[in-house]
Parts: sequence; structure tokens; C-alpha cells
Amino acid sequence: MQAELHLVDAFTSSPFRGNTAGVCIPDGPADAAWMQQVAAELAHSETAFLFPEGENWNLKWFTPAKELELCGHATLAAAFVLWETGRVSRDKAIVFETLSGKLTVRQEDDWISMDFPAEPPATSMPVPGLGPALGVEPLYYGRNRFDIIVELPLADDVCSLEPDMAALSAIRARGIIVTAASDLPHFDFVSRFFAPSVGVPEDPVTGSSHCCLAPYWGAKLNKTEMTGFQCSARGGSVRVTCSGDRVILKGHAVHVFSGKLLV
Repeated sequence: MQAELHLVDAFTSSPFRGNTAGVCIPDGPADAAWMQQVAAELAHSETAFLFPEGENWNLKWFTPAKELELCGHATLAAAFVLWETGRVSRDKAIVFETLSGKLTVRQEDDWISMDFPAEPPATSMPVPGLGPALGVEPLYYGRNRFDIIVELPLADDVCSLEPDMAALSAIRARGIIVTAASDLPHFDFVSRFFAPSVGVPEDPVTGSSHCCLAPYWGAKLNKTEMTGFQCSARGGSVRVTCSGDRVILKGHAVHVFSGKLLV
């Protein structure tokens, strides 16, 4: 099978920053095993696979190790590619059919705006072994249906963190969101995201984690509109708006590669 292949840096306006997503548009139907092999071959944190479905698009996300139920940066990258290649007019919204339901993506001025489900932490209790794995004891532990979120005392605690990946991979969750209030006036909070259990030691900029971060910090800061900075080595920012049981995520994207997958 052949497929059109793109690489897009998401949640950034600069190439080689933000989070790189593969976007694969196969020439025909593709099974999960093939998609998993392609994602493993590309070795980016996530690869999006697109299939036309009536007026909408079916969207699937794979890490190098498994399929995911929700991914932000690869959704942003997929919409960007559909607009860039002329498959969808830039003035039209894109509706993706996904494992997390319908996700609508629009262009608003020079921003890409994504309507995602809110995923606030529903439980709050210590997670055995997580403090030692991070090397710092959290102020708060929470968990939603995907991830564990922990708040640390200072932004520098988050940005300088060097966790024990082997210990983190033993903790049962898709990923670990580590966050703190920002010490910079143009950001409300900082975060990092670790998911070694699904083949992603650290995700550079994670849209889906902001579905948890937005309601969490919105309640703490009494805000509905905020900007988060994910202080990984590549770094990137995400604008968020809390809207009931939905979160609007906004970011930019840069097209860095287009080609053809031959197998």
C-alpha cells in the first residue's frame, strides 16, 4: 500500500519546535496492524491516519507502541494538512470521527482551534511510587480516565525535572502530567508530559493533557481563558478556553516534510 505522508510541527510557529506529528493518508483502507507498523517506523510520539468518511474524516492516532483514544497535537497537524493540501477549504470547519467522538477543528485568524472533551481529574489520592519516580513530592495528585496529574510547588521544579523513566513506566496510566503555576506573566501554568508505558518517554507538547490542565487550573485560578507552556526541550504553548464539558485548544503549526510512503 502507498500513502501520502507529512510531518508537521504542532503548537509552534517555528520549525523544529513544538511537537512533531506524522500525518498519513493511505490510498485505501488500512488495518490497525499496518498503521501500528507505520507509527513505529516513523517513531514520532504520535502519527495520525486519515480516511474520508462522507463529509467528515475518520482520524486514528498511534504512538510507536499502541493506538490512543485522544491526541491533540496530531489532530491539529491532521487538520493543517487537509487545509494545506486543498482537500478542505480553509474557510470550512473539519469534523473528525474518532474514538473520543466527533472533534471539530476550525481556523480562527491565524490560529487553529480544536473543540475537545474536558477531562478534569475525578479522583484525588496519592499514587504509590510516583513521588520517588519524579524525585519530588507533589502538592496534589489527581487522575482522569487517561492520565495522572500532579502539581509541584514551583515552575522550575517542573522544567528541571529528570524523572526515573523505568519507575514511571511501572505506574498504571497512559501518562503522567506534571504541572505548576507559571512564574512568567504571559503564561498561566507550565507542564510536562511523560508516557513511557505507551512508548513515549516524554511528549514535547501534549494537546490532550490540556483537556485536564484547563479545568484544573481554571478552577484554581478562577479563569476560563489561559495559556499554558509545556517546558520540554522543544517547548510549545497551548491556548485553552474552558466551556462546560468541552475545552477549546488553540495553537499554530509548521509544515516540515511531505513525501510518499511506498510500503
